[in-house]
Amino acid sequence: MSTIMSRGFQMCFRSADFVNICLAICFCGRKQTIRIRCFRLVSWLTISCGLASGSGHEAFRDLQMTSRETGANGTFAYFAFGSNMLWERLRLGNPSATFLDTARLKDYQLDFGVWGENMESNWHGGVATIRESPGSEVWGIIWTMSREHLDTLDRQEGVHEGIYSPLLVRVESSGHGEMLCKTYQMNNFHARLTSPQYKHVMRRGARQNGLPEDYVRGLQAVKTNNYTGPSILDSIKIDANHS
Repeated sequence: MSTIMSRGFQMCFRSADFVNICLAICFCGRKQTIRIRCFRLVSWLTISCGLASGSGHEAFRDLQMTSRETGANGTFAYFAFGSNMLWERLRLGNPSATFLDTARLKDYQLDFGVWGENMESNWHGGVATIRESPGSEVWGIIWTMSREHLDTLDRQEGVHEGIYSPLLVRVESSGHGEMLCKTYQMNNFHARLTSPQYKHVMRRGARQNGLPEDYVRGLQAVKTNNYTGPSILDSIKIDANHS
């Protein structure tokens, strides 16, 4: 009976759904006690079922990283690669955001678009997202944020409207090693040129936080739709102390 149960646990633990559920609970659960219990459950399953390799081992590793990155101080790590690289833009709705480090996400590429063929964005052009692309990399900023702003960040990214979906990614930070961070990926992606205003905010955020110069030059080379009207940029007040 114990052998059957062990095999059942192994099959469950190695499934992508189980991994994602555990990560979601540990990373996004607002009650620390729930996160700790989930982590202990996965730890017990790892030891009891002898999972030394495969997705079970990877899940356990991610959960250990998640526990470290979220910590006991009520914060989480957020990897920003678009307009939220600019401190002043992110803090419009998320005042707890604090710079931690720069980082790169391997095997993804940066794209610009909208979440439907006939949709428009508040930036009057395509906005940033990431897509899997072996061999490519996307640079961005790791912010630490209060868990109180999980919902405000989701709302800014349009999660409740189905525009973006939260995603957990493992990034290589410049000074803190490998980290597991929350980020976002666009749903129903349709490529579209970005606006000069959105490009300006991204490039300024990249320079503000010291991303590699060759990556900043790549952002500068991004083509735009030459939009000249009002945009979110008009509401962003640049702080000289963070520029």
